[in-house]
Amino acid sequence: MSTALTDLCRYPIVQAPMAGGASRPALAAAVSDAGGLGFLAAGYKTADGMYQEIAQLRSLTARPFGVNLFMPQPGQADPAAVEVYRNQLAGESAWYDTPLGDPDSGRDDAYEAKLAVLLDEPVPVVSFTFGCPAAETLAALAAAGTRTVVTVTSVEEARAAHRAGADAVCAQGAEAGGHQGSHRDDPETDGSGTGLLTLVQLVTEAVPLPVIAAGGLMRGGQIAAVLAAGAQAAQLGTAFLVCPESGANALHKRAMTDPLFTRTEVTRAFSGRPARGLVNRFMSEHGPYAPAAYPEVHHLTSPLRKAAAAAGDPQGMALWAGQGHRLARGLPAGQLVELLAAELRETAGAASGAGA
Repeated sequence: MSTALTDLCRYPIVQAPMAGGASRPALAAAVSDAGGLGFLAAGYKTADGMYQEIAQLRSLTARPFGVNLFMPQPGQADPAAVEVYRNQLAGESAWYDTPLGDPDSGRDDAYEAKLAVLLDEPVPVVSFTFGCPAAETLAALAAAGTRTVVTVTSVEEARAAHRAGADAVCAQGAEAGGHQGSHRDDPETDGSGTGLLTLVQLVTEAVPLPVIAAGGLMRGGQIAAVLAAGAQAAQLGTAFLVCPESGANALHKRAMTDPLFTRTEVTRAFSGRPARGLVNRFMSEHGPYAPAAYPEVHHLTSPLRKAAAAAGDPQGMALWAGQGHRLARGLPAGQLVELLAAELRETAGAASGAGA
């Protein structure tokens, strides 16, 4: 791995920060202790909630870890479109006997407050999703001793991260589960994401930064493939979501390998921003009509998703998943890291033998 990341973990394996509860301290600690790089997801949490999770993680491990922040979103949603979607969700509200959420509950995800905490109490790594921070912000984190990573989905975004002074980029391919981390939410580009191997090759040739590859990775052989393409590390989300240390809902974990859920799609149904998940009833019925309105739609549907989970109904939940979800293995996180590392070594050894 590059010197920007090399002393952080023994293996080139990063546990993706999955907002919504999956990436809790127990999971990050287990991954870091096993030789990977664990991550906390600050998205949808208060600044104090993030601080408390960091304190808990520090009590569980002395190894390096990361924290992920969501960038504030510009107010570009059409209120009329959000209102139309609210009306379309009236039946869901009645079905789950719960009111819809307030779409105007906030756009910045307490970004400045969280940043202040991370500058006051520095952590080893901070990554950013949905945009690139100002150069001054990255410089301040660097001065505090924190490495910075910006999620990118294109060469243009990677160049912006390089210009701003990021230490590394996380190249997120179209195969990735959960939200696409693009810097701009442009409905005209829906469905046009770049596959991971191609994206890694493009980014490594465009910017002189270490690249973490993310998107549908579930096996050590796939990690070997992205490393061969030029990445310095691989980031896995869905693979760790099913671990016992993950805070994901049990219904969500079971759905990863449930024959009932046969494929994933990218949808705006649950949040108003493109995100990949298992196709279920809610996605099928509402995805075609969901507006480009994040985080308004996220706030609007949040009570519905919680009510569906409480009712034991995965058909109303956001079952975020990468394209490799059927390869999920419900192992303890530490064992999974060791198994991935062993598979990586085996693949590398086989390639070396073939080339001898």
